Amino acid sequence: MCLSIPSKVVEINEEKHTCIVDTMGVQREAGLDLMQEGEVQVGDYVLLHIGFVMNKIDEEDALESLKVYEEILAKLDEEERQQMVLEDDNCQNRGTS
Repeated sequence: MCLSIPSKVVEINEEKHTCIVDTMGVQREAGLDLMQEGEVQVGDYVLLHIGFVMNKIDEEDALESLKVYEEILAKLDEEERQQMVLEDDNCQNRGTS
């Protein structure tokens, strides 16, 4: 299962048209090719799909979603958390930017 967890933009590389996002403490690069130039700024919350930023999300909505994800993770045991990470890492729909 692929989840689109709100991610905070922490860096933008205008030359590569990419950004670095922080998703619950994990940082990764994401493509900005599907967004208008200048539409995404450092500090914005975004949703990703297959390695690309698909849209911005309101900060209040993003923080509420992250709170729910944290509550879900708190109820899982370590094995279940590791399985979720593996499934996400091996998502067939995930591409690279």
